[in-house]
Amino acid sequence: MQVYAFDLMPWPHLEDASYYPDSNRLYDPRRGRELYEEHLAQMALYEELGYDAVCINEHHAKPYGLMPSPNLIAAALTQRTKRIKIGILGNLPALHAHPVRLAEEIAMLDVMSGGRIISGFVRGVPQEYLALSVPQSEARERLSEAWDLIVEAWTNREPFEWRGKYWRYDRVSIWPRPLQQPHPPIVLPADSDDGLELAARRRVPTGVAYRSLARSRATLDKYRTFAAKHGWRPGPEHCHLLRNVYVAETNQRAREESEAHLEYMFQKLLSYHRGSMKLLGQSPAPRPAEIRAAEDLPFYEFDFELCQKEGISIIGDPEYVTREIQAQMRELDAGVFMGLFQYGSMPHDLAQKNIRLFADKVLPALKRG
Repeated sequence: MQVYAFDLMPWPHLEDASYYPDSNRLYDPRRGRELYEEHLAQMALYEELGYDAVCINEHHAKPYGLMPSPNLIAAALTQRTKRIKIGILGNLPALHAHPVRLAEEIAMLDVMSGGRIISGFVRGVPQEYLALSVPQSEARERLSEAWDLIVEAWTNREPFEWRGKYWRYDRVSIWPRPLQQPHPPIVLPADSDDGLELAARRRVPTGVAYRSLARSRATLDKYRTFAAKHGWRPGPEHCHLLRNVYVAETNQRAREESEAHLEYMFQKLLSYHRGSMKLLGQSPAPRPAEIRAAEDLPFYEFDFELCQKEGISIIGDPEYVTREIQAQMRELDAGVFMGLFQYGSMPHDLAQKNIRLFADKVLPALKRG
C-alpha cells in the first residue's frame, strides 16, 4: 500500500460559514503568510517521516483551499524536499488560458524535482468556473482538448501545429521537457460517470474523496466497469482513497482533539456550495425523512458522528486507525491511501502531532500491507 498525504491548505479563521463568493476582507495576509509557512513545514515533515507522496490541488476564490496555483507550492517543495513524490492532484486544465503554459510548468517542476511529479488533472466543481467566468458547459470538452495538447507537448520532439476547438497554436515545442518518460504519471480524481469513464478510457488512476464506504465501492466498481469496456483491468495501484485522519493515544482523546476541526471543514468551509448553487439557479435536494447514508445530505451538514459511521473520517487510537484503513482498502481493492492530516481549523501543533503519531504507530503496518 502506498500512503500519500493530502494538504488542502484551508483558511482556519472563519467565524461564519463560507458562502460563495466570500469577501476577501475575511482574509488577513499576515496570518496567511504564517499559514503558508506552517503548511510547507508540514509537507516537508511528510518526507522526513517516510510518507510516499505529498499532494496538493487547485482552488479559486474561497477559503476552502488557498492554492490557486498549486504549481507554486510544488516549486517550493522541490527545494524543501529531496525524495518524496509531489502530487499535484490536481491542476484544472480546462480553466487555463494556455494549456501549453501548464505543460511547460509541469515539465519544469518535473526537472527541478528530479522526476518526482505526479500530474493530476481535474475537471473541477461548478464554483471554479464561476470564479473564472468560464462556461461550465464547456468543461468536458476543454479538459479533453487541454489534456491531449499537454501530452502532445510533453512527448512530441519536433515543433507541431495545434488547431483545436478552444486553443490554436502555430508551433509548439516546449523547453524544458519532462524528466520522466514518456511524461509524468497522470491521475484523474473523479466522481461523475463522465469523469470515471474518461479516466478509464485514458487508462489513468482515479480517486474517491468525502464519500461513504458504500458509495466509494460503487464509484470504483463503475471505474472498473468502464475500464473493461475499454479493454483493460485496473489494479489496486489505479484506485486511490482519501480520508480525514486523526490519531491520538485513545479514541476519546482523538475525538476531543479533532471533532471541532472536522466539523469546521464540512460545515463552514464546504458550505461555499450554497452560494454557488444559488448563482447557478439550483436548489439543494429535499431533505429525506430518514437519513440512511452520508449521500442523503450535502457536505455542509456532515458531522463527526456521520463521518465516522460512514468511514469518511478515520479518527481514533493507532489500533483503530490501522484496522479501519486496512479494512477499507481491502474492501475497495485500492492500493493508494491518501490521508488528510490537517483539515478545517486544526492548528499547526495538532497537525504535526497527528502526522508524527500516524507515522510512528500506523504507517509501518500499512507499509507491510
